[in-house]
Amino acid sequence: MPDAPEVKAATSNGIPPPSFNLPLPDKPEIITANVQKLTEQTPNPRHKFIFKALIKHLHQFVNETSLTTDEWMAAIDFLTRTGQKCTPLRQETILLSDVLGVSALVDSLNNPVAGGATENSVLGPFFTEDAAEVDFGESIASEGKGDYMYVEGRILTTDGQPIPNAVIETWETDADGFYDTQYADRSYPDCRGRLRSGDDGRFGYRAVVPVAYPIPGDGPVGELLLLLGRHNMRPNHLHMMVEAPGFHKLVTAFYPDGCKYLESDCVFGVKKSLVVSLKDIVDEEEARKRGFPHGRSFKLLQYDIVLLTEAQSAKMRDGVDQERCIITEDHKKF
Repeated sequence: MPDAPEVKAATSNGIPPPSFNLPLPDKPEIITANVQKLTEQTPNPRHKFIFKALIKHLHQFVNETSLTTDEWMAAIDFLTRTGQKCTPLRQETILLSDVLGVSALVDSLNNPVAGGATENSVLGPFFTEDAAEVDFGESIASEGKGDYMYVEGRILTTDGQPIPNAVIETWETDADGFYDTQYADRSYPDCRGRLRSGDDGRFGYRAVVPVAYPIPGDGPVGELLLLLGRHNMRPNHLHMMVEAPGFHKLVTAFYPDGCKYLESDCVFGVKKSLVVSLKDIVDEEEARKRGFPHGRSFKLLQYDIVLLTEAQSAKMRDGVDQERCIITEDHKKF
């Protein structure tokens, strides 16, 4: 008979008990105090600050709502199912962050702009790393994926100088409102591409006109929106992410005007400066020159993207952080 596997005793993580005494939690408020006192031992100052604030507000929430055991277990089940719904091509947890406005809030706080720099928007859960390389003027979408659209502009500094060789990632839905990752038979990336700006900062590519679409409603996040009586629609938009050495990475999107969901975007990603007008081009010769094989019309999206340098971005964030610290200190006085 084979030898039975050796059974190892359960062991601790090696951290000894604290050097101070804690009262036994005979009252609810003692629980919060004990957790916070233990959190004071956190070695990293930033981690300590974050978790003390998290514990403070989480415990306040439980007390304020008189949360029941059944309600808390339902929340744990919800979060468990949210994680279980995630796959390499689907990020339900990001979707949860999006619909609660947390993604948009974090992005806005971390990406303040000035000097005419392009504002950010949410990344969303549908970005992938496998986009195909696209040359100037080529298409990110296979034929038949929607109405023709041509996208062009320049990548510029805040003083109007061109930024050459900037890497531009772009992705969108097809005319049916689906990203390529939502198709079970996806065999290659579609309606997405990776291109670079020219020496003059210019970029241009063929795409399709984006349409409004529902975020996935077959998971826990879809259930949550129904519970809250909220729609699950995003206005039509085109994602773009731009990177260049020495410049702060921009994650943004452009929203064609006229969509009825612009003001109630279910993930709060729309900003006024990112709402664009599409030009109607009805000219067969121009359509062929742009590379469109059929029809004689297309939509034209023209937009210059302005990037902050890393130094400009850091200065902006420092200013925002200082302002928020002053506000926080003023609130403590009352």
